[in-house]
Amino acid sequence: MPTQEKIDAVAEIRQLFERSGSYFVTDYQGLNVADMTVLRRNLRENAVRFLVAKNTLFRLAAKDAGQEGLEKFFQGPTAIAFASEDASTTAKILHDSYKDKELPLVKVFVMDRRQHGPEEMKRLADLPPREILLAQVVAAVESPLTQLVGALDGVFRDLVGAIDALSDKGKAEE
Repeated sequence: MPTQEKIDAVAEIRQLFERSGSYFVTDYQGLNVADMTVLRRNLRENAVRFLVAKNTLFRLAAKDAGQEGLEKFFQGPTAIAFASEDASTTAKILHDSYKDKELPLVKVFVMDRRQHGPEEMKRLADLPPREILLAQVVAAVESPLTQLVGALDGVFRDLVGAIDALSDKGKAEE
């Protein structure tokens, strides 16, 4: 018979699965307390919840949240990083930690309900943060418009210059 504490834990994890835009299932085995503390702090500073729980609780919560196909990843020491905002920032933090210590190992990550393998993690980690991507999109859209305005300004300037010249010529002939 499940205890109320476990029922509450499953409900909390289910909500994290449902609310998070992306999450990373990791194997944290081999990280010492100091490394784990640094990793958790870095993730927390970027609004990422890093949760260690029993695999049974993860399985039940994932099933309740409709996250299919994750059961095989809930084996051994498992922690999940739930990213509420920018997945690339979370991937960058986990990837940087991995580069330094070769831990934690990412078993799978999910973005927009699609599973991705650990080999795709580096590509996601190499993406700039969301704000920079949006700025790049705005710049890409704005650049042709700025060039068009500049070209139109040049045409109108030439047209006004020609009209002024015709006006001055007409005044000179009078």
